[in-house]
Amino acid sequence: MDFRINSVEGWVQQIRLKEISARELVESALRNIESTNDVLNAFCSVAPEKALEEAEAIDKRLLRGDAVGRLAGIPVGIKDLDDAKGFVTTHGSALHVNDAPAEVDSPLVARLKSAGCIVVGKTNTSEFGHRGETDNPTFGPSRNPWNPDYNTGGSSGGSAAAIAGGVLPLCTGSDGGGSIRIPGALCGLS
Repeated sequence: MDFRINSVEGWVQQIRLKEISARELVESALRNIESTNDVLNAFCSVAPEKALEEAEAIDKRLLRGDAVGRLAGIPVGIKDLDDAKGFVTTHGSALHVNDAPAEVDSPLVARLKSAGCIVVGKTNTSEFGHRGETDNPTFGPSRNPWNPDYNTGGSSGGSAAAIAGGVLPLCTGSDGGGSIRIPGALCGLS
């Protein structure tokens, strides 16, 4: 499934109208990651089982008519500078690869989850987010989905590659000096 064919709002609407399930969206996102990550290197970690369990829980809540949040069922990638419970936050650095997984979500991730988003994985970033190119010694470079010979820019390059490549409908980024704007421009998202 190419997530570029619809807006986030459109995907949410399809889930609410039961035209597609949260599980189907997450399965599609996971297939997309699996089929593109060797080339794009957008993701540095993925948790398929956990994401599918959360999608099934959202689908059950929707069937019961429970409140599920404004972004219910939307798969999201989290830039590897933010903590997401159960994932190691490496900051794109070998210094943190063996850290323990986060025990709590960052405020951003907590808000996305409370809105019903399903974290499928962590997206690649430059080491500590300090370069305008997403290339780090731990995971290597993220590649531009329009031409994999080119980099995505940085530091939110993994997220930009995933969005521009139609891999996921939503990813996080951060910007202290062009970290969203550079990848957005280089990947045709601005």
